[in-house]
Amino acid sequence: MPTPPTQRDSTRAEEFRRATASALRAVAKRGDVDVAFQPGPPGLAGRRARLPVPSRALPAAERARIRGAADAMALRLRHHDEALHGRRQPQRREAREVYDLLAQARVEALGARQMEGVAANLRARLREECEADGLDRMTRREQLPIAKAIELLAREAMTGEKLPEAARGIVELWRQALPQKALDALSGLKESLDDQDAFARASRRLLAALDLAEEEAEADQEATQGEDEQGAQEESAQSEETESAGSSAEAESMPGAREEEAEGEAQAAESVEQEEEEGAAAEGDDRPAGPQVRREREQGEPQARYEAYTRQFDEEVSAEELCDADELTRLRSQLDQQLQHLQGVVSKLANRLQRRLLAQQSRSWEFDLEEGLLDVSRLARVVANPTHSLSYKRERDTEFRDTVVTLLIDNSGSMRGRPITVAAMSADILARTLERCGVKVEILGFTTRAWKGGQSREKWVQEGKRRNPGRLNDLRHIIYKAADQPWRRARRNLGLMLREGLLKENIDGEALEWAWRRLAARPEHRRILMVISDGAPVDDSTLSVNPGNYLERHLRDVIRRIERDRQVEVTAIGIGHDVTRYYRRAVTIVDAEELGGTMMKKLAELFDEDAAEAWHRAAAEHAALVA
Repeated sequence: MPTPPTQRDSTRAEEFRRATASALRAVAKRGDVDVAFQPGPPGLAGRRARLPVPSRALPAAERARIRGAADAMALRLRHHDEALHGRRQPQRREAREVYDLLAQARVEALGARQMEGVAANLRARLREECEADGLDRMTRREQLPIAKAIELLAREAMTGEKLPEAARGIVELWRQALPQKALDALSGLKESLDDQDAFARASRRLLAALDLAEEEAEADQEATQGEDEQGAQEESAQSEETESAGSSAEAESMPGAREEEAEGEAQAAESVEQEEEEGAAAEGDDRPAGPQVRREREQGEPQARYEAYTRQFDEEVSAEELCDADELTRLRSQLDQQLQHLQGVVSKLANRLQRRLLAQQSRSWEFDLEEGLLDVSRLARVVANPTHSLSYKRERDTEFRDTVVTLLIDNSGSMRGRPITVAAMSADILARTLERCGVKVEILGFTTRAWKGGQSREKWVQEGKRRNPGRLNDLRHIIYKAADQPWRRARRNLGLMLREGLLKENIDGEALEWAWRRLAARPEHRRILMVISDGAPVDDSTLSVNPGNYLERHLRDVIRRIERDRQVEVTAIGIGHDVTRYYRRAVTIVDAEELGGTMMKKLAELFDEDAAEAWHRAAAEHAALVA
């Protein structure tokens, strides 16, 4: 009797899992690696490797993607030293992302050089990723993040192989825009492939050539330290210089000492620069995409009122306007694949929330009243004893019947990967659940249109670089689903969150204000705003020319106004970031995997009538204290 197709597919998928796990351990030369096949993108944490769950059909493209991911993890375990990597890792987010991608490209280049099969898997995976991310449809350099562009250029330089066809056009635009110094640094990466420490130094030279001020300052500091140590050795007879050299060596061996010295040198350089430019406000490069050095507010400097230098380039846009219909369909398909393998925890909590809401939706009454509707169930006792008065009843109001919920999701670059995927899945499930219960849901996202200021910064540079210009980037506020739009019409839009290049920087205060204004204008009696974020407001362009707490202070002011107004109930969820210091009602989670369950629990609390009443009382007391 022939084996059924379903059973054959299942056996084939299981054999593929075993073979892939064995190959990963063999390439890594480590038998203690724990390989798990779980929903979501691949990831490596210590000795635990997470790979996507293979489908039963196992098409060739999927096999290549999973094998390539497994080989990439194995090569990192084999050729990468995390301690050595962290020693020269830059502090700024964008520079750190480039640095990390370069390190991964190095280990993959080593593996491709040593093993032809691994090279084929990595090529196939890269080709699939470039096509899936839509690199062939990108026509402007800004559509591809600089970190991804530098990674692709570095891979080409280190392996000597041409990039996939889908990536060549957009990468060539980046190549033409890079300075010759950066191109030379890219070419020099191949010479240090076999030595991770030398490669880390070459990566830092590349970051400096890309005009990232923090890396350039730290590289200068290292060169200065080297000169000081050499001078101390040559003049060892002088005791003062010997002590200075010893102190320098001791400081270098202490964790964090080099960063503190770099900060001191950067501050000193900044003071000199300000004197030379007679009060000019800009630090770093004058170009729109140049480096941004954060400037802390000086002692005694008055707090500047929050403002935007220009709102000319801001946009409030629906998801359909940011990419074509075909790409939205493809991205939604990716999200559906994640939802298929989603663990049952979030779905169970969603069903529990739905049952609670539907239970509240059933009619409840107050009895034995002196007025209202006549209670016919109690007429018998009046007939039996005419001295009893007639009894009346009245239907109780249910709080949730006239409710709207807004989900405001941080679309910053740090949410890339698993956090934004889980946020999109949770928003999708939550919208469906609440819609079935008659509660309207709005899903919004916030980011910026460009890294490092975009057109706003260009305008500021052209107009003379006014001191303390205010917010200096182009906002992008995205409407994934309007409150009155049915979920079935908006479901495709949620896939946009997975689009490569969408997530940039986050200016939370204005985004919160925007969501609050939209919600306050709604006719519903009860309005709930849930904010999901993984960090404090960060925009390098704005913070480089304003006080260091400029964006954070504005966020606190906006939250204070909303909580004092009491038209909208605000709750926040922080992913690996303590949002309780901003919001009065908030919770912090460590892992993005907890997001879905936490969202359901917090909403269940809000829809609990007793909890809602307590919230209103607490909000009133808090507003009275603030006033």
